[in-house]
Amino acid sequence: MPPVFAHGRLRLYLLKLLDEAPRHGYEVIRLLEERFQGLYAPSAGTVYPRLAKLEAEGLVTCANEGGRKVYSITEAGRAELADRGGELADLELEIRESVSELAAEIRDDVRGAAGALRREMRAAASATETPVEDASWAATKEELRKARQEWKEQTRRAKDESRRAREEAQRARRQAKEAQERAREEVMRIAGQLQEQFAKSGGVLGNLAGSWLSAATNGPDTPAPATVPESAAAAADSHWAEDLTPTGDPARDLDRLLDRFRDDVRDAARDHGVTPAGLAEARAHLAAAADRLAATLRPSR
Repeated sequence: MPPVFAHGRLRLYLLKLLDEAPRHGYEVIRLLEERFQGLYAPSAGTVYPRLAKLEAEGLVTCANEGGRKVYSITEAGRAELADRGGELADLELEIRESVSELAAEIRDDVRGAAGALRREMRAAASATETPVEDASWAATKEELRKARQEWKEQTRRAKDESRRAREEAQRARRQAKEAQERAREEVMRIAGQLQEQFAKSGGVLGNLAGSWLSAATNGPDTPAPATVPESAAAAADSHWAEDLTPTGDPARDLDRLLDRFRDDVRDAARDHGVTPAGLAEARAHLAAAADRLAATLRPSR
């Protein structure tokens, strides 16, 4: 059977448990056993070293309370959880699938044990020419009856656990889909705000481009035009960076837009050169653009 937790996933799930509440190591082990419905429980040698590593990385803190080490998540730990929210949703789904797989393995083990016991009983019966209903034979039959009963009970529990795992998996898929939809809507909202802000600041971006173009075509001492027609700037901005497909992560999409803006400015400076006057005007334009973007991204009160 593959490991219950893939590489790095137990570390992420420990952060999730500590984000719910401060806990000591034994409580973490017990909670993991409960999440797996008693089918899996990590050893202390698995959990405690990882908690110590998280503490060394500054993601959790440890304090002695009543002779026990109680671990609490730090702001850095919460930041990592937030950054890996999608991975955490996948992990929850994997846990539910692992429960289903473990239940299936237990069911198969019980079925195999019951089958082996029946074969042994048949062999013992065929080897006895005149079976006698003595105390030993009665005890053997009772063991067989108990084994069958246990197998039926294990099968029933496995079916119930499998059904619950399927329901939980379906719920997790729905939640993941809803989270993706919300992220997509947020990306579209921020992209719309950025597009509207770039359209409003068309004069700023247009003046910057006009300075470089004038320096390249008319010479370094020729002043750049003060403004660019607002309709032309808006038309250019409306198609700017349209080849960048949203990733579903608004922060990452914003970084990509800023990287594109930086690359475009550097290319223009490299191709056309920058005069001292152009640099001064570019600084003013960038400051104005930064103020507008900061105001756009600042949460409204």
